[in-house]
Amino acid sequence: MNLYFRLLILLLRIWRLPGRGLFDESRAAFRVLPNDCDINFHMNNGRYLTFMDLGRVHLMAQNGLLKVMVCEKWMPVLAAAEINFIRSIEPFRKFELVTRLVSWDEKYFYIDQKFEAGGKLCAHAYVKGVFLKKGRKLPNSDIAAAAGYNGAPPPVPDELRLWAELGNAKKQRAAEN
Repeated sequence: MNLYFRLLILLLRIWRLPGRGLFDESRAAFRVLPNDCDINFHMNNGRYLTFMDLGRVHLMAQNGLLKVMVCEKWMPVLAAAEINFIRSIEPFRKFELVTRLVSWDEKYFYIDQKFEAGGKLCAHAYVKGVFLKKGRKLPNSDIAAAAGYNGAPPPVPDELRLWAELGNAKKQRAAEN
């Protein structure tokens, strides 16, 4: 089963999803199929990132941003991802992808994503991204307002701040070479 087919199924189910607040978690259930596996016969590490895309679509549907995003022709763009693999997820095993918005700063949104199977954490990731319209970055406060939130963002946790600093150091090093 191709992930486009999974996206189609997800999109067909979205209309029945309950609404959630901007910072509430979203849970999407999936099953590992044989074509999701690598030569070690567990879910391929690249597949996690693709499932994470589906988890963010699920989250945006629940917090109301997906409809606005489509109507306004906003494009969510991922800037970076950081993931730790803790336990393998075997073929045919069901798992849940738990996705939640953590915070944002002047440039990025920070999202937490966890893979859980059988009540155990299997992988944990952070991603950061922006929304673009016609190639221009949209203000994060405008995105939050579109989801019904007009307050200040929660503080960025230390681990995300350090990760952002690492990303900035990598960009600076690349510019020097």
